[in-house]
Amino acid sequence: MRHAQSEANLKNILASRKDFPLTEKGEVDAAKIAEEFAQNAKLERVVSSPLKRAQQTAAAFAKVFNLKLQIEERLTEQDLGRFSGMTYEQINNEPNYVHDRSKRWRWEPDGGGESYEMIARRIKPFFQSLDTFEGQSILFVTHAVTLRMIKCLLRQTQPEYPLEIAQNGEIWKVEFKGLGQVHPMDSLFLGDSKDNQSRA
Repeated sequence: MRHAQSEANLKNILASRKDFPLTEKGEVDAAKIAEEFAQNAKLERVVSSPLKRAQQTAAAFAKVFNLKLQIEERLTEQDLGRFSGMTYEQINNEPNYVHDRSKRWRWEPDGGGESYEMIARRIKPFFQSLDTFEGQSILFVTHAVTLRMIKCLLRQTQPEYPLEIAQNGEIWKVEFKGLGQVHPMDSLFLGDSKDNQSRA
């Protein structure tokens, strides 16, 4: 799942790893999505990126399912280096920013940023470790770019990756069968994320 609306989303900021919280709307929607999700599904674990916006979203699910929230550092968002925290308007004037979304696989943003390839390398061992939780229903709450890399990992398309991103609050349902296999994904739109369904 991608976290609900954050202050950075509202202000058109590339948050990267800056710790923006959810907006009031995001908090309300996270609770609504968790409650609707619980009507038709079960969870044994809730795992979140360490960033506040993801943890706040995941906490809504942990509360509904009475589970302890677990933190996984490898689910954090892309480090955009010196571009972190810039608005989209500011980024448009940055010649060293790779504006073509299809050409970011090996691009490392100035200032110690993280390429898409580096994200893929950090999430791969995490998914390899999931074999020990076979049969469990697990929710992971993470971020737009990290989800983009998760999709190409599970669909076995690397270094090709999807150019579209998950919407705030969008959930991808996957029956995980181990890395090396192609995994179909279904999108779930609950709460206010239903408003984004036509754009996904």
